Amino acid sequence: MKKILLLLLIATSSHCQVYAQELSNKNATKATKALYQNLHKLSKKQVLFGHQDDLAYGVGWKYEPGKSDIKETVNDYPAVYGWDLGKIEHQREKNLDGVPFDKMREYIKTAHQKGAVITISWHADNPLTNGSSWDTAHHTVKSILPNGEKHEIFKTWLDRVSVFLQSLKNAKGEEIPVLFRPFHELKGKWFWWGRNTTSPEEYKAIWRFTVNYLQNQKKLNNLIWVYNTNEFDNENEFLESYPGDDVVDVLSFDQYQYGIEGKKKFINTVKKQLDITTKLATEKNKLSAFAETGFENIPDPSWWTGTLWPAIKDYPISYVLVWRNAGYMPSTKKMHYYAPYKGQASAKDFKKFYQNKKVWFEKMLSTKNLYQTK
Repeated sequence: MKKILLLLLIATSSHCQVYAQELSNKNATKATKALYQNLHKLSKKQVLFGHQDDLAYGVGWKYEPGKSDIKETVNDYPAVYGWDLGKIEHQREKNLDGVPFDKMREYIKTAHQKGAVITISWHADNPLTNGSSWDTAHHTVKSILPNGEKHEIFKTWLDRVSVFLQSLKNAKGEEIPVLFRPFHELKGKWFWWGRNTTSPEEYKAIWRFTVNYLQNQKKLNNLIWVYNTNEFDNENEFLESYPGDDVVDVLSFDQYQYGIEGKKKFINTVKKQLDITTKLATEKNKLSAFAETGFENIPDPSWWTGTLWPAIKDYPISYVLVWRNAGYMPSTKKMHYYAPYKGQASAKDFKKFYQNKKVWFEKMLSTKNLYQTK
């Protein structure tokens, strides 16, 4: 009897483990499924470090082959590379941050070949007003839903997004898996899909339409769907606009530190939000992630080991990504960066952060083939 019960327990445990690693898209490519499963396994012990636009530019340089501010600091690259598709909807040559899409494609291929992970967001312009992502004066999402006045335009934009995503192929011609994070920071008021102009029902509807269109109409089976929010204090607020387990793979949020005096608030807020996010991810058999974070210009010399790590160390998140290193921005007349560069005030502490065996960069990640199942 005990033997039978033991076998049942093992079978049940095994079934739950497989279920926990299933993507919402049952037709996902083998490599995409493998990545999702392997990220699940890694997240129990390690967190991957990511950086936005890492290979394209940094503080004081642009488009230098093989260069990276992270590499200049710790002689290694990030494990996760973030990119953005803003302006692809207009078939522009460069994205909203000036990165040529042709270069972006090559950077993605290079990182993938080395075993790293790719995540992509989309700061789409406002299809109702032709303004930017930050044009929030109108109820835009309503206009792009089926039967909306801008629905056909939005479909055309999705067509253009799909062309780029389908062009991401490895040396064998296979589609490169992408953690896709559209309509991010949904609880904010600064994007046209934000809470001030979009009801939870509208957000759910446009998310589900986008997933259905890209997967079923455009046959994109290399996407892992990342639901991303911010400014939430409880589970109900996190899930208010949640579109459903069948169209989401990763639960994530964004949170930044503002000012030296904001250290304690940042740590406490991140812990509270990770309590909620990781609990829900476990219950829903999803991955969790800290999709965007940072402290602009990192004036705190011990921020990495004294603030970021204490905030995330107790949670099973798949990755944490800091935002881009734009350097000096003439438009704002100030420096704008979120990762250290050689000689930066927090560079020494970042080296200590890098030595943490629980934080993985590209070298350690390359010892594991995330895109294959054993």
